[in-house]
Amino acid sequence: MAGTKRARRLAALVLTATLGACQGPLGGSPEGVPVALESIDGAPAPIRTALVDELTNAATDRKVDLVGASAQARYRVRGYLSTATEDGETKVAYVWDVFDSQKRRAKRLAGSSPVPASSISSLDKAALAKLAEASMDEIAEFLTAAKSETVTETPSAPEAAIQTAEVSDDETAVAMQ
Repeated sequence: MAGTKRARRLAALVLTATLGACQGPLGGSPEGVPVALESIDGAPAPIRTALVDELTNAATDRKVDLVGASAQARYRVRGYLSTATEDGETKVAYVWDVFDSQKRRAKRLAGSSPVPASSISSLDKAALAKLAEASMDEIAEFLTAAKSETVTETPSAPEAAIQTAEVSDDETAVAMQ
């Protein structure tokens, strides 16, 4: 009898762990979290426009719901770009500030990458695509983590955390299906 109870408890734990893993960050997605791209400072208009196009493509590939700046969004993103040349190598640096709906900065993402250009105005499509992909990878990772935290804190019907029943000591109360 004690062995049966332990086996049931072990089976319940294994099932809970297995189902819980399905909801973890590895299986997560930023899908369903609207994000508005509000501004990109530090780049001339043609580069900004081309970068927005590349960010839109990268967002689609990563299932990030990029919406217009005037749309309702859970997060708003503001970007800043600059270039610097050191020892003959030019790097583009980026900073993305992600703000929540209460206008509080939720996350700052930053990075830099060598580019085959001497200034921001001479960035080519490949450099902009690389910048957009790296940026959207980081934004998608943040959104997925934020979405997982929100689901854990306030479960909604389709995304509710799995709850398990307690194992009863009374074997007659357990029904197998």
